[in-house]
Amino acid sequence: MSEPITLNVGGKLYTTSLSTLTSFPDSMLGAMFSGKIPTKKDSQGNCFIDRDGKIFRYILNFLRTSHLDLPEDFQEMGLLRREVDFYQIQPLIEALQEKEVELSKAEKNAMLNITLNQKTQTVHFTVREAPQIYSLSSSNMEVFSAHIFSTSCLFLKLLGSKLYYCFNGNLSSISSYLQDPNHLTLDWVASVEGLPEEEYTRQNLKRLWVVPGNKQINSFQVFVEEVLKIAMSDGFCIDSSHPHTSDFMNNKIIRLIRYK
Repeated sequence: MSEPITLNVGGKLYTTSLSTLTSFPDSMLGAMFSGKIPTKKDSQGNCFIDRDGKIFRYILNFLRTSHLDLPEDFQEMGLLRREVDFYQIQPLIEALQEKEVELSKAEKNAMLNITLNQKTQTVHFTVREAPQIYSLSSSNMEVFSAHIFSTSCLFLKLLGSKLYYCFNGNLSSISSYLQDPNHLTLDWVASVEGLPEEEYTRQNLKRLWVVPGNKQINSFQVFVEEVLKIAMSDGFCIDSSHPHTSDFMNNKIIRLIRYK
């Protein structure tokens, strides 16, 4: 065994051996710790790597065991993929590809359940009619919510990449609101004619868009149509037991299923 080496990876410390770090000479770590690429030091003299410290544990464990071991509820596959690509450990790249295929097959049988709610509320807002003249106005606004559950975490991530909130003049992917891998709750409003753009921000009102296409979702019918397109492209079909096909667009509870 070689002398221990302490690494500072993104602020997280790891201790390992030189033989472990150079076990794959053609990798980025192999080049760094064989002297082919200069290494940086932190203030304590530890080798510093400006990458994600939390994810590095899986990379280091692979160097030690030649096995990619991930927890069952692991939710950072995209980040792991980017880190693996940086370190360029070819057997690890191949192990990750095999793991992704395995996860994809395991998720092929899936269920998607959507519960929809809609209400009308009155919004009051100020309209500027002239430089020093303002008037108080009000209008009815449609407010929507959708509670989405899927046994496929990958599908919810796909859905999150297609739907965007419009708020404060910017579009932001709903992926950032996906805190539970199997559940997603959306709340949005339809556009109101005459409501100034700044009022949506002031009253914390989000609108919903589907991308690509930049299509605003102003009704449940449009929402169901767009979600159905995304779901069917991912292999889902309408559950024949609920709702009935002829009444699919009028239901507040929608179920889709996917078989291998």
